[in-house]
Amino acid sequence: MLRTVIVGGIRYFTSSAASTMSCQRLKGKVAVVTASTDGIGFSVARRLAQEGAKVMISSRKEVNVKKAVDQLVSEGLSVSGIVCHVGKSDDRRQLLNETKSKYGGLDILVSNAAVNPVVSPIFDCAEEVWDKIMDINVKSTFLLMKEFLPLLRESKTPSIVIMSSVAAYDPFNLLGVYSISKTALVALCKASSEELATDGIRVNCIAPGIIRTKFSKPLYESEAANEIAMSRIAMQRIGLPEEISGIAAFLASDDSSYITGETIVASGGMSSRL
Repeated sequence: MLRTVIVGGIRYFTSSAASTMSCQRLKGKVAVVTASTDGIGFSVARRLAQEGAKVMISSRKEVNVKKAVDQLVSEGLSVSGIVCHVGKSDDRRQLLNETKSKYGGLDILVSNAAVNPVVSPIFDCAEEVWDKIMDINVKSTFLLMKEFLPLLRESKTPSIVIMSSVAAYDPFNLLGVYSISKTALVALCKASSEELATDGIRVNCIAPGIIRTKFSKPLYESEAANEIAMSRIAMQRIGLPEEISGIAAFLASDDSSYITGETIVASGGMSSRL
């Protein structure tokens, strides 16, 4: 069953909570979703839990973690939460240990955390900004995957989902370095999927287009920005986080058991690749 959502005068159709909860593809599985107290990450955590997974959510701020956990628990979902700055090794280790202690293992790892401190062309980017974007978006994703491998190798159906961006294929002018970092994640997905295939671990990417979140507001909140966005989107609307979370649930489930090393672009028809 689809539910209708109207945002900014535009009608959206998304799956209802009842229909997603009746689909228990992930029952008995354990998932970790980083940066999952808002936006796409929160929607992914909710969807995985609705489909039966036990989900460990995380964020840099304790107040945000508590708010998100309380919200999802009030919906009858099985979730826990912990503070985790993915750029800090101690926080990543604590996330791993808490997941193992709470749920006994791990089947699904969703790397969603990303930053973009400035809006600027590539060569206006300061060295420290370059380092921060690459450290959080790329290096931390790699380290998270590496550190969680022992748990994933114990799973019968392990899956890693990396959140990239359509900007990986068609860079946004004012998000130059961010776009480069997202291209690197596509490469990380492809390279790691080949290496981890012998362990039965699938690795895939999602490349969202412009999704209605706080993170992407600069791309649509002003009239000028929205006009530019609409000129690039065939479907003539901004996406919703729920339109990404369904893809994450698919990639985490056995319905995608023969898919690895791939990137699914969900951009409303924005130019991305052949």
